[in-house]
Amino acid sequence: MVAKYAAEAIKSMKLEAKKRIDDVTDEKEENRLKKLSLVEIVDSEDIVPALLSRLNEVRAALDGHGGGIELTSYEIVGSSNQSLNIVLDLTGACLSCGAAPGTLEGVKSDLESDSEITSVKFSSALLDSFDELGREFILAHGKVEFVD
Repeated sequence: MVAKYAAEAIKSMKLEAKKRIDDVTDEKEENRLKKLSLVEIVDSEDIVPALLSRLNEVRAALDGHGGGIELTSYEIVGSSNQSLNIVLDLTGACLSCGAAPGTLEGVKSDLESDSEITSVKFSSALLDSFDELGREFILAHGKVEFVD
């Protein structure tokens, strides 16, 4: 019974997230962004919108709460099948939010499922936006890596 309820709740949350994303995005533009090669556009102004277009439910939280992501650094890896190791930062209202560990995990998971992204790490500068308790919590439970 609990598993059935949990499955229904997850389905409902996914539908609500999709509705919220659809309400604030242009479907044609999102499709264009999803088709772009991240490796080819990594230095262009399209990179952050293209990364956002690859997010699933976590995108609804970012958009709905006035947050976003910023690409702080990257490395192109591989010779024939190139991909990216990226370092991101959160922006806007996402800074110091109590839900940040889940947001970071969602961003990492969604982006690492893209064939052009090998790894997602986060800027250690992000940790400075949290108080001591928040920093300890995110380091202990965030399931993400922070780098300088």
